[in-house]
Amino acid sequence: MDPQVIDLSRIQFAATALYHFLFVPLTLGLSFMLVIMESVYVMTNRPIWRVVTRFWGRIFAINFVLGVATGLTMEFQFGTNWSYFSHYVGDIFGAPLAIEGLMAFFLEATFVGIMFFGWNRLSKLGHLIVTFLVALGTNLSALWILIANGWMQNPVGATFNPDTMRMEVSDFGQVLFNPIAQAKFVHTVSAGYVCASVVVLGISAYYLLKGKWVAVARRSMTVAAAFGLASSLSVVVLGDESGYALTDNQKMKLAAIEAAWHTAPAPSGLTLFGMPDTTARTTRYKVEIPWVLGLIATRSLDKTVAGMSELVLKAHDRIESGQVAYRAVETLKNDPNNQTARAAFAMHGRDLGYAMLLKRYVADPAAATPQQIDQAAWDTVPNVPLMFWGFRVMAAIGFLMIALFATAFMLCSLRMHLNAKWFLKLAVLAIPLPWIAIELGWLVAEIGRQPWAIEGVLPTFLATSTLSRGALWTTLIGFTLLYGTLAVIEVRLILATIRHGPYEHDDDPQPLPGPIPAEPVTA
Repeated sequence: MDPQVIDLSRIQFAATALYHFLFVPLTLGLSFMLVIMESVYVMTNRPIWRVVTRFWGRIFAINFVLGVATGLTMEFQFGTNWSYFSHYVGDIFGAPLAIEGLMAFFLEATFVGIMFFGWNRLSKLGHLIVTFLVALGTNLSALWILIANGWMQNPVGATFNPDTMRMEVSDFGQVLFNPIAQAKFVHTVSAGYVCASVVVLGISAYYLLKGKWVAVARRSMTVAAAFGLASSLSVVVLGDESGYALTDNQKMKLAAIEAAWHTAPAPSGLTLFGMPDTTARTTRYKVEIPWVLGLIATRSLDKTVAGMSELVLKAHDRIESGQVAYRAVETLKNDPNNQTARAAFAMHGRDLGYAMLLKRYVADPAAATPQQIDQAAWDTVPNVPLMFWGFRVMAAIGFLMIALFATAFMLCSLRMHLNAKWFLKLAVLAIPLPWIAIELGWLVAEIGRQPWAIEGVLPTFLATSTLSRGALWTTLIGFTLLYGTLAVIEVRLILATIRHGPYEHDDDPQPLPGPIPAEPVTA
């Protein structure tokens, strides 16, 4: 195993995944915001709402195209860069991706063209149904992708078959209703709704500051304020549910997020601030809120949240158990009918993946030394400073979004948003914040799973393809240049659409009002 090949493979997948996820949240959120806006048009029959819907639909279309293009590249990497991963768990992991293509992608791909070009060919209600089906397909696509990703985080409903030497489905229902996948889905789509709401709010605020297309801008801002407030509140509530799911399924990730090196007496406190010291394995200058972590993670005051040191000891025991399973598998390769080996594997097979962690240090895990076992056990601790600070920045932005949308909702309800220039400027400046939070959320989710490609089943360093450094550098540079070009094109197209405004042929039927008057200066 060439460490640089492993690192380059991880960097390339991370780059394409993070880049792809720049487009996904906006697509998820805008799709249902279009449904809301067009529903108002159908119910009121007011032409201004048709203008509003078509304008945001154009921004949705630009983003949708880039999302599809980058998503296809990301999925192909499972075959090109992660071939052993695909071979080892393809029976399970491939099923949700196949269903996503058949159920969701085909649905949205079929109706998206009708949505864009069917305005004058369908009835109002018929076109609204098409728009809803596009939104449904977009969100179903996210559901199946996150079921696949959730299985990587919590591999339920599958077992290792020593006859085929691969993971196989044992209960597809458990794969579908995986608690990690369900929590990730609702949390992720809610974050996408917040992202789209901030974009609509910010662009509308920009128009109001410039005194342009006020009729469209104020209606768009009202929809964004209400939809964004509901979404931002749900992100926090569903994030709490995600934290509870980690307690049962990903204890090490939760401990790393909290920089909890040791198990504290119940109920555990939530660390607001601290400086994780990975050398001394302690968190310095810690500021805690008593009891809060215990309530979030265990829903109780008498249960503890496991610390990393104690979890490493459990990993140590599972590695030793996995060594027994590994020896049994090696015996079954040569003697498939050996009942003693089958009995040993049946007892210790769930820990086989932990023994494979030793392959970083020794070719035969069964021959590992106690020092190598200790090293492998501590490898189960992810990057604690990145997890600790990434989560806190993400959470802080989440609470800022609640404050932003609560203020927007209040101003829109009181019809004060047209003249609140201070808030309009804040709304424009806030546009990048959801993307920062979302990308940090993915980093926390994926780095928190390390060193596993499949939690407890397959280490990341064993999952890659046999590639050269040159091939990886070439494709990484190529993707960076291509995606950089596409990013420039998308930003220019969206900015051009914003400059052009909501009316498609420069035939605004309403005269443009003048700039918003300045607020009076008071002592």
